[in-house]
Amino acid sequence: MDLFSPVSLGDLHLANRIVMAPLTRVRSGEDGVPGDLVVEHYAQRATLGLIISEGVYISEESRAFWGQPGIVTDAQVTAWRKVTDAVHAEGGRIVMQLMHGGRVSHTAITRTDRIVAPSAIAINGEVRTPQGKAPFPVPHALTADELTTVRDEFVAAAVRAIEAGFDGVEVHSANGYLLHEFLSPASNQRDDAFGGSPENRAAFVLDVTTAVADAVGAGRVGIRVSPSHNIQDALETDQADVAATYGALMDGLKPLGLAYLSVLHNEPTGDLVQGLRTRFGGKLIANSGFGTVTTRDEAIALIDSSHADAVAIGRMAIANPDLVARWQGEHPENQPNPGTFYGDGALGYTDYPRLDESALAGA
Repeated sequence: MDLFSPVSLGDLHLANRIVMAPLTRVRSGEDGVPGDLVVEHYAQRATLGLIISEGVYISEESRAFWGQPGIVTDAQVTAWRKVTDAVHAEGGRIVMQLMHGGRVSHTAITRTDRIVAPSAIAINGEVRTPQGKAPFPVPHALTADELTTVRDEFVAAAVRAIEAGFDGVEVHSANGYLLHEFLSPASNQRDDAFGGSPENRAAFVLDVTTAVADAVGAGRVGIRVSPSHNIQDALETDQADVAATYGALMDGLKPLGLAYLSVLHNEPTGDLVQGLRTRFGGKLIANSGFGTVTTRDEAIALIDSSHADAVAIGRMAIANPDLVARWQGEHPENQPNPGTFYGDGALGYTDYPRLDESALAGA
Protein backbone atom coordinates (compact mmCIF):
# COMPACT_ATOMS: atom_id res chain seq x y z
CA MET A 1 0.00 0.00 0.00
CA ASP A 2 1.00 3.61 -0.48
CA LEU A 3 -0.48 7.07 0.14
CA PHE A 4 -2.17 7.11 -3.26
CA SER A 5 -3.71 3.63 -3.07
CA PRO A 6 -7.37 2.93 -2.20
CA VAL A 7 -8.44 1.96 1.31
CA SER A 8 -11.72 1.05 3.00
CA LEU A 9 -12.53 2.46 6.41
CA GLY A 10 -15.58 0.47 7.42
CA ASP A 11 -18.27 1.33 4.87
CA LEU A 12 -16.23 4.27 3.55
CA HIS A 13 -14.33 3.40 0.37
CA LEU A 14 -11.55 5.90 -0.35
CA ALA A 15 -9.73 6.38 -3.66
CA ASN A 16 -6.58 7.38 -1.79
CA ARG A 17 -5.36 7.73 1.79
CA ILE A 18 -5.16 11.54 1.99
CA VAL A 19 -7.93 12.78 4.27
CA MET A 20 -8.99 16.39 4.69
CA ALA A 21 -8.84 17.11 8.42
CA PRO A 22 -11.81 18.85 10.08
CA LEU A 23 -11.09 22.56 9.78
CA THR A 24 -12.98 25.40 11.46
CA ARG A 25 -13.76 27.94 8.69
CA VAL A 26 -16.84 29.87 10.03
CA ARG A 27 -18.37 30.77 6.66
CA SER A 28 -21.99 29.81 7.44
CA GLY A 29 -23.32 33.05 8.87
CA GLU A 30 -25.60 33.84 11.78
CA ASP A 31 -28.08 31.07 11.02
CA GLY A 32 -25.52 28.28 10.58
CA VAL A 33 -26.76 27.44 7.08
CA PRO A 34 -23.91 26.64 4.64
CA GLY A 35 -24.29 28.55 1.39
CA ASP A 36 -22.98 28.29 -2.16
CA LEU A 37 -19.46 29.28 -1.09
CA VAL A 38 -19.32 26.31 1.29
CA VAL A 39 -20.60 24.03 -1.48
CA GLU A 40 -17.81 25.24 -3.77
CA HIS A 41 -15.16 24.88 -1.07
CA TYR A 42 -15.88 21.22 -0.38
CA ALA A 43 -16.50 20.28 -4.01
CA GLN A 44 -13.10 21.73 -4.96
CA ARG A 45 -11.45 19.20 -2.62
CA ALA A 46 -13.39 16.10 -3.70
CA THR A 47 -10.30 14.34 -5.08
CA LEU A 48 -9.05 13.86 -1.53
CA GLY A 49 -9.75 10.32 -0.38
CA LEU A 50 -12.12 11.55 2.32
CA ILE A 51 -13.33 14.97 3.41
CA ILE A 52 -14.09 15.37 7.10
CA SER A 53 -16.25 18.46 7.48
CA GLU A 54 -15.61 21.29 9.86
CA GLY A 55 -17.15 20.74 13.29
CA VAL A 56 -20.95 21.04 12.96
CA TYR A 57 -23.07 22.00 15.95
CA ILE A 58 -25.71 19.51 17.05
CA SER A 59 -27.87 21.92 19.09
CA GLU A 60 -27.97 25.66 19.69
CA GLU A 61 -26.36 25.08 23.09
CA SER A 62 -23.48 23.23 21.45
CA ARG A 63 -22.47 26.07 19.12
CA ALA A 64 -18.85 27.14 19.64
CA PHE A 65 -18.20 29.75 16.94
CA TRP A 66 -20.10 32.53 15.23
CA GLY A 67 -20.43 31.45 11.61
CA GLN A 68 -20.21 27.74 12.45
CA PRO A 69 -22.63 25.52 10.49
CA GLY A 70 -25.26 23.42 12.22
CA ILE A 71 -27.28 20.27 11.57
CA VAL A 72 -30.29 21.20 13.67
CA THR A 73 -32.86 22.77 11.33
CA ASP A 74 -34.47 21.60 8.10
CA ALA A 75 -32.82 24.52 6.30
CA GLN A 76 -29.41 23.31 7.44
CA VAL A 77 -30.12 19.76 6.27
CA THR A 78 -31.24 21.04 2.87
CA ALA A 79 -28.15 23.22 2.55
CA TRP A 80 -25.81 20.38 3.47
CA ARG A 81 -27.48 18.21 0.83
CA LYS A 82 -26.16 20.66 -1.79
CA VAL A 83 -22.67 20.16 -0.35
CA THR A 84 -22.80 16.37 -0.39
CA ASP A 85 -24.37 16.26 -3.86
CA ALA A 86 -21.56 18.46 -5.18
CA VAL A 87 -18.83 16.36 -3.56
CA HIS A 88 -20.38 13.13 -4.82
CA ALA A 89 -20.77 14.56 -8.32
CA GLU A 90 -16.97 14.98 -8.34
CA GLY A 91 -16.48 11.40 -7.14
CA GLY A 92 -15.63 12.31 -3.54
CA ARG A 93 -16.54 11.01 -0.11
CA ILE A 94 -17.48 13.22 2.85
CA VAL A 95 -18.36 12.68 6.51
CA MET A 96 -19.74 15.22 8.96
CA GLN A 97 -17.91 15.95 12.19
CA LEU A 98 -20.49 16.15 14.98
CA MET A 99 -19.37 18.70 17.55
CA HIS A 100 -20.52 20.00 20.92
CA GLY A 101 -18.45 23.00 22.00
CA GLY A 102 -19.15 22.51 25.69
CA ARG A 103 -17.58 25.29 27.77
CA VAL A 104 -15.57 26.60 24.80
CA SER A 105 -18.26 29.13 23.95
CA HIS A 106 -20.37 32.02 25.25
CA THR A 107 -24.08 32.74 25.47
CA ALA A 108 -23.57 35.54 22.93
CA ILE A 109 -22.63 32.77 20.47
CA THR A 110 -25.13 30.08 21.45
CA ARG A 111 -27.97 32.57 22.07
CA THR A 112 -29.02 30.35 24.99
CA ASP A 113 -29.11 31.14 28.70
CA ARG A 114 -26.16 28.97 29.70
CA ILE A 115 -22.94 27.24 28.67
CA VAL A 116 -22.52 23.60 29.67
CA ALA A 117 -19.66 21.28 30.65
CA PRO A 118 -18.92 18.21 32.78
CA SER A 119 -18.12 20.46 35.77
CA ALA A 120 -18.66 24.11 36.68
CA ILE A 121 -15.08 25.11 35.84
CA ALA A 122 -14.43 27.99 33.46
CA ILE A 123 -11.60 28.17 30.97
CA ASN A 124 -8.97 30.69 31.96
CA GLY A 125 -9.03 33.17 29.10
CA GLU A 126 -11.22 35.03 26.67
CA VAL A 127 -13.62 33.97 23.95
CA ARG A 128 -14.34 35.91 20.76
CA THR A 129 -18.03 36.82 20.52
CA PRO A 130 -19.91 38.90 17.92
CA GLN A 131 -19.62 41.80 20.38
CA GLY A 132 -15.89 41.37 20.95
CA LYS A 133 -13.76 39.42 23.39
CA ALA A 134 -15.22 38.36 26.75
CA PRO A 135 -14.10 36.08 29.60
CA PHE A 136 -15.12 32.46 29.25
CA PRO A 137 -18.22 32.00 31.46
CA VAL A 138 -18.51 29.51 34.30
CA PRO A 139 -20.43 26.63 32.73
CA HIS A 140 -23.39 24.74 34.10
CA ALA A 141 -22.41 21.22 35.16
CA LEU A 142 -24.62 18.84 33.20
CA THR A 143 -26.79 16.53 35.29
CA ALA A 144 -27.12 12.83 34.50
CA ASP A 145 -30.54 13.43 32.95
CA GLU A 146 -29.16 16.28 30.86
CA LEU A 147 -26.39 14.00 29.59
CA THR A 148 -29.07 11.73 28.17
CA THR A 149 -30.43 14.72 26.27
CA VAL A 150 -26.99 15.59 24.91
CA ARG A 151 -26.43 11.99 23.83
CA ASP A 152 -29.77 12.05 22.01
CA GLU A 153 -28.79 15.31 20.31
CA PHE A 154 -25.68 13.63 18.92
CA VAL A 155 -27.83 10.76 17.65
CA ALA A 156 -30.40 13.05 16.04
CA ALA A 157 -27.62 15.04 14.39
CA ALA A 158 -26.06 11.86 13.00
CA VAL A 159 -29.38 10.77 11.53
CA ARG A 160 -29.86 14.22 9.96
CA ALA A 161 -26.32 14.09 8.54
CA ILE A 162 -27.11 10.83 6.76
CA GLU A 163 -30.39 12.35 5.57
CA ALA A 164 -28.32 15.24 4.16
CA GLY A 165 -26.31 12.77 2.10
CA PHE A 166 -23.14 12.39 4.14
CA ASP A 167 -21.31 9.09 3.79
CA GLY A 168 -20.80 8.94 7.53
CA VAL A 169 -20.13 10.93 10.68
CA GLU A 170 -17.20 11.60 12.98
CA VAL A 171 -17.73 12.01 16.73
CA HIS A 172 -15.59 14.96 17.87
CA SER A 173 -13.92 14.01 21.13
CA ALA A 174 -10.82 16.19 20.79
CA ASN A 175 -9.36 19.69 21.12
CA GLY A 176 -10.93 20.63 24.43
CA TYR A 177 -14.60 20.52 23.42
CA LEU A 178 -17.36 18.80 25.38
CA LEU A 179 -16.52 15.12 24.93
CA HIS A 180 -12.82 15.82 25.43
CA GLU A 181 -13.76 17.77 28.57
CA PHE A 182 -15.16 14.55 30.00
CA LEU A 183 -11.89 12.71 29.35
CA SER A 184 -9.67 15.34 31.01
CA PRO A 185 -9.29 15.21 34.82
CA ALA A 186 -8.79 18.99 34.82
CA SER A 187 -12.18 19.77 33.26
CA ASN A 188 -14.06 16.75 34.62
CA GLN A 189 -14.24 16.78 38.41
CA ARG A 190 -17.54 14.97 38.76
CA ASP A 191 -18.23 12.46 41.52
CA ASP A 192 -20.83 10.37 39.69
CA ALA A 193 -20.56 7.54 37.15
CA PHE A 194 -19.08 9.94 34.59
CA GLY A 195 -16.19 11.28 36.68
CA GLY A 196 -13.28 10.21 38.83
CA SER A 197 -11.59 7.11 37.46
CA PRO A 198 -10.27 6.86 33.90
CA GLU A 199 -13.03 4.39 33.09
CA ASN A 200 -15.72 6.75 34.41
CA ARG A 201 -14.33 9.74 32.51
CA ALA A 202 -14.44 7.69 29.30
CA ALA A 203 -17.99 6.51 29.92
CA PHE A 204 -19.93 9.41 28.39
CA VAL A 205 -17.84 9.39 25.23
CA LEU A 206 -18.58 5.68 24.92
CA ASP A 207 -22.30 6.23 25.54
CA VAL A 208 -22.49 8.86 22.80
CA THR A 209 -20.44 6.91 20.26
CA THR A 210 -22.31 3.66 20.90
CA ALA A 211 -25.66 5.40 20.45
CA VAL A 212 -24.54 7.08 17.22
CA ALA A 213 -23.20 3.78 15.86
CA ASP A 214 -26.47 2.05 16.73
CA ALA A 215 -28.43 4.75 14.92
CA VAL A 216 -26.55 5.02 11.62
CA GLY A 217 -24.34 1.92 11.51
CA ALA A 218 -20.87 1.53 13.02
CA GLY A 219 -19.29 1.21 9.58
CA ARG A 220 -20.22 4.84 8.91
CA VAL A 221 -18.92 6.23 12.23
CA GLY A 222 -15.45 7.43 13.15
CA ILE A 223 -14.16 9.13 16.29
CA ARG A 224 -11.46 11.77 16.74
CA VAL A 225 -9.33 12.13 19.88
CA SER A 226 -6.33 14.27 20.83
CA PRO A 227 -4.67 12.77 23.91
CA SER A 228 -2.30 15.11 25.77
CA HIS A 229 -3.15 17.97 23.44
CA ASN A 230 -3.49 20.24 26.49
CA ILE A 231 -5.60 22.84 24.75
CA GLN A 232 -8.40 25.05 26.09
CA ASP A 233 -7.65 23.91 29.65
CA ALA A 234 -8.59 20.27 28.93
CA LEU A 235 -5.26 19.35 30.47
CA GLU A 236 -3.89 15.80 30.38
CA THR A 237 -0.39 16.01 31.81
CA ASP A 238 -0.14 12.72 33.73
CA GLN A 239 0.96 10.22 31.08
CA ALA A 240 -0.12 7.21 33.15
CA ASP A 241 -3.60 8.69 33.46
CA VAL A 242 -3.67 9.48 29.73
CA ALA A 243 -2.78 5.89 28.89
CA ALA A 244 -5.41 4.55 31.30
CA THR A 245 -8.18 6.91 30.17
CA TYR A 246 -7.70 6.48 26.44
CA GLY A 247 -6.99 2.79 26.89
CA ALA A 248 -10.35 2.39 28.61
CA LEU A 249 -11.96 4.34 25.79
CA MET A 250 -10.38 2.12 23.14
CA ASP A 251 -11.41 -1.04 25.00
CA GLY A 252 -15.00 0.20 24.97
CA LEU A 253 -14.88 1.22 21.32
CA LYS A 254 -13.29 -1.96 19.99
CA PRO A 255 -16.44 -4.15 20.06
CA LEU A 256 -18.39 -1.51 18.12
CA GLY A 257 -16.48 -2.03 14.87
CA LEU A 258 -16.23 1.65 13.98
CA ALA A 259 -15.02 2.83 10.58
CA TYR A 260 -11.93 4.50 11.98
CA LEU A 261 -10.08 6.12 14.86
CA SER A 262 -8.55 9.54 14.11
CA VAL A 263 -5.78 10.61 16.49
CA LEU A 264 -4.31 14.10 16.62
CA HIS A 265 -0.89 13.77 18.25
CA ASN A 266 2.57 15.06 17.48
CA GLU A 267 4.10 11.57 17.65
CA PRO A 268 1.88 9.35 15.49
CA THR A 269 4.53 6.62 15.36
CA GLY A 270 5.05 6.63 19.13
CA ASP A 271 4.00 4.10 21.72
CA LEU A 272 0.88 6.00 22.85
CA VAL A 273 -0.78 6.35 19.45
CA GLN A 274 0.27 2.93 18.20
CA GLY A 275 -0.82 1.34 21.48
CA LEU A 276 -4.24 2.96 21.19
CA ARG A 277 -4.48 1.77 17.60
CA THR A 278 -3.84 -1.80 18.71
CA ARG A 279 -6.45 -1.62 21.48
CA PHE A 280 -8.97 -0.03 19.10
CA GLY A 281 -8.43 -2.88 16.65
CA GLY A 282 -9.46 -0.96 13.55
CA LYS A 283 -8.27 1.57 10.98
CA LEU A 284 -6.22 4.60 12.07
CA ILE A 285 -6.19 8.07 10.56
CA ALA A 286 -3.06 9.81 11.84
CA ASN A 287 -2.91 13.58 12.19
CA SER A 288 0.34 15.10 13.41
CA GLY A 289 -0.03 18.59 11.98
CA PHE A 290 -1.65 20.74 14.65
CA GLY A 291 1.58 22.45 15.59
CA THR A 292 3.46 21.97 12.32
CA VAL A 293 2.35 21.48 8.73
CA THR A 294 2.32 17.83 7.64
CA THR A 295 4.54 17.41 4.59
CA ARG A 296 4.20 15.08 1.62
CA ASP A 297 7.24 13.11 2.77
CA GLU A 298 5.84 12.67 6.27
CA ALA A 299 2.47 11.51 4.96
CA ILE A 300 4.09 9.01 2.61
CA ALA A 301 6.33 7.70 5.40
CA LEU A 302 3.38 7.14 7.76
CA ILE A 303 1.69 4.90 5.21
CA ASP A 304 4.84 3.19 3.89
CA SER A 305 5.84 2.26 7.44
CA SER A 306 2.32 0.97 8.21
CA HIS A 307 1.96 3.39 11.13
CA ALA A 308 -1.42 4.56 9.78
CA ASP A 309 -4.06 3.57 7.26
CA ALA A 310 -4.69 7.16 6.17
CA VAL A 311 -3.31 10.61 7.01
CA ALA A 312 -5.38 13.70 7.86
CA ILE A 313 -4.07 16.91 6.29
CA GLY A 314 -5.20 20.38 7.35
CA ARG A 315 -3.45 23.50 6.16
CA MET A 316 -2.14 22.04 2.89
CA ALA A 317 -5.68 20.89 2.05
CA ILE A 318 -6.85 24.47 2.65
CA ALA A 319 -4.25 25.90 0.27
CA ASN A 320 -4.33 23.17 -2.37
CA PRO A 321 -7.76 21.99 -3.49
CA ASP A 322 -5.96 19.59 -5.86
CA LEU A 323 -3.50 18.37 -3.24
CA VAL A 324 -3.63 14.75 -4.40
CA ALA A 325 -2.52 15.67 -7.93
CA ARG A 326 0.19 17.97 -6.61
CA TRP A 327 1.60 15.36 -4.24
CA GLN A 328 1.27 12.48 -6.66
CA GLY A 329 3.07 14.41 -9.40
CA GLU A 330 5.50 16.12 -7.01
CA HIS A 331 4.34 19.53 -8.22
CA PRO A 332 4.83 22.82 -6.35
CA GLU A 333 2.32 23.60 -3.58
CA ASN A 334 0.42 26.76 -2.72
CA GLN A 335 1.27 28.01 0.76
CA PRO A 336 -1.62 28.61 3.17
CA ASN A 337 -2.42 32.12 4.40
CA PRO A 338 -3.37 31.86 8.11
CA GLY A 339 -4.76 35.38 8.05
CA THR A 340 -7.69 34.14 5.94
CA PHE A 341 -8.46 30.89 7.78
CA TYR A 342 -11.35 32.46 9.71
CA GLY A 343 -13.76 35.06 8.41
CA ASP A 344 -16.18 35.71 5.59
CA GLY A 345 -15.93 35.42 1.85
CA ALA A 346 -13.94 33.62 -0.79
CA LEU A 347 -10.55 35.05 0.16
CA GLY A 348 -8.38 32.20 1.40
CA TYR A 349 -11.32 29.82 1.05
CA THR A 350 -12.20 29.07 -2.57
CA ASP A 351 -9.64 31.23 -4.42
CA TYR A 352 -6.47 29.14 -4.06
CA PRO A 353 -5.31 28.35 -7.61
CA ARG A 354 -5.44 24.84 -8.99
CA LEU A 355 -2.40 23.24 -10.55
CA ASP A 356 -3.18 24.24 -14.13
CA GLU A 357 -3.79 27.83 -13.05
CA SER A 358 -0.52 27.83 -11.13
CA ALA A 359 1.36 26.51 -14.16
CA LEU A 360 -0.13 29.20 -16.38
CA ALA A 361 1.03 31.78 -13.85
CA GLY A 362 4.55 30.36 -13.98
CA ALA A 363 4.47 28.69 -10.54
